[in-house]
Amino acid sequence: MADEYDVIIVGSGAGGGTLAHRLAPSGHRVLILERGDWLPREIENWDAAAVFVDNRYVSADTWYDGHGTPFQPQIHYYVGGATKFYGAALYRLRERDFGELRHHGGVSPAWPIGYDELEPYYTQAEELYQVHGARGEDPTEPPSSAPYPHPPVSHEPRLQRLADDLAGAGLHPFHAPSGIMLDEASPENSACIRCATCDGFPCLVHAKSDADVVAVRPALRHPGVTLVRNAEVRRLETDAAGRSVTTVVASVDGVEQRFTGSVVVVAAGAANTAKLLLASRSDRHPDGLANGSDQVGRNYMFHNSRAFLAISTERNDTRFQKTLGVNDYYFGDDDFAFPMGNVQMVGKSSAPMYRGEKPALARLAPMVALDEVAAHAVDFWLSAEDLPDPDNRVTLTPDGGVALDYTPNNREPLEQLYRRVTGHLGHLGLHPHHVIPRDVYMKNDIPVAGCAHQAGTARFGADPATSVLDRDCRAHELDNLYVVDSSFFPSIGAVNPALTVMANALRVGDHLLARLA
Repeated sequence: MADEYDVIIVGSGAGGGTLAHRLAPSGHRVLILERGDWLPREIENWDAAAVFVDNRYVSADTWYDGHGTPFQPQIHYYVGGATKFYGAALYRLRERDFGELRHHGGVSPAWPIGYDELEPYYTQAEELYQVHGARGEDPTEPPSSAPYPHPPVSHEPRLQRLADDLAGAGLHPFHAPSGIMLDEASPENSACIRCATCDGFPCLVHAKSDADVVAVRPALRHPGVTLVRNAEVRRLETDAAGRSVTTVVASVDGVEQRFTGSVVVVAAGAANTAKLLLASRSDRHPDGLANGSDQVGRNYMFHNSRAFLAISTERNDTRFQKTLGVNDYYFGDDDFAFPMGNVQMVGKSSAPMYRGEKPALARLAPMVALDEVAAHAVDFWLSAEDLPDPDNRVTLTPDGGVALDYTPNNREPLEQLYRRVTGHLGHLGLHPHHVIPRDVYMKNDIPVAGCAHQAGTARFGADPATSVLDRDCRAHELDNLYVVDSSFFPSIGAVNPALTVMANALRVGDHLLARLA
């Protein structure tokens, strides 16, 4: 293993893994430090009880909320990061999301770059992650320079009827953009078998477009790329002037190791990136690395989301349910002049999931009854924008752990969206009075424990007094420190953030290639 690298990347998920893929062909020496290991390929990958009841793949970390109460975050440390368990719904932010937007609960700030600058990289990210979709169906769809690289994933019969009924109600359902390795025209060439275990599960057959399979493994085929697993990065050290990171200090299989590189890129997830920067305080950076603005760890966001299932009047034998979305209410309607958000489907529920999500209630129900509910369930996921608030923040506990103080905001749009969707149920072949909440974060009592879609703790911007990073995602205060996970988001929009993280990693990758050249 070389002692010095051109680029050290901390984390191998949507940001770090994609960046490594962009840099790999250049011949530069790239080191990826991943806290976890390869996720084992085992039958439990597709076992709902193992995944949702036993939390087989969830980290044993303990974090603390704003009251000092401990909780277990639903976070996963593996090569590929959170993408190993995501639902591969790869949406672009809407064009208006990049500008200042007035919301019911406040203002969503403008980004320092416009949609037009990120658009070519959205197209490249869709190609890399093999996104299936159809342009022109979604009325809020932003401009694009190319069609989706693959045709949309077809709706199964019950979802096709739902799409038809939504269209009959005057809405514009669209085929949700999905990152899966599926060729419906030639099933024999498909890795994907279109199973029900995509959203929230790791893929046993490696047919989900996660950062491990799509980005990291191909990057490792290049001789300049090195992956060190089970490497928990503890701190970053700088030169005497405090202007450059000189050393990355990590615990590798419990043994401290030190790595040096010309450029250091952090992509550990919004909470853990903030933790690392805060833990790297020094005489030159007494409040944490890159934190002269006191913005590191602040503005934590993770979407206002709600999952629920409605009971269909007929069986729902759908396997891959995440094929449909509705954005008609994304920016509001005639009766509510503020943005509401996105409607999509969540992975098909099953009886073991209920036992994991609602153990007290499910314990008294016979499995046959839960099976019957699951057979008729149609599962929805609603997302509304969570606004940046400087008091929603990550700090460190006395022993260096994560303390996450979060107060919900801008909740009314989610309620408005929920009322509109449930108001249509009677016209969609669904029982309007049989709606069951789903706690898709499993066995946790506080919303932040889910950790899904976390963003915002190292926002980028033009003003060093109010941001951590510049428009290239380089720390204002350091010459060679970058951040490429969702920490850089000034706002989060109301769609899944993964594709935006991937696209930005490609953008920053091109910047770094020019810098290294």
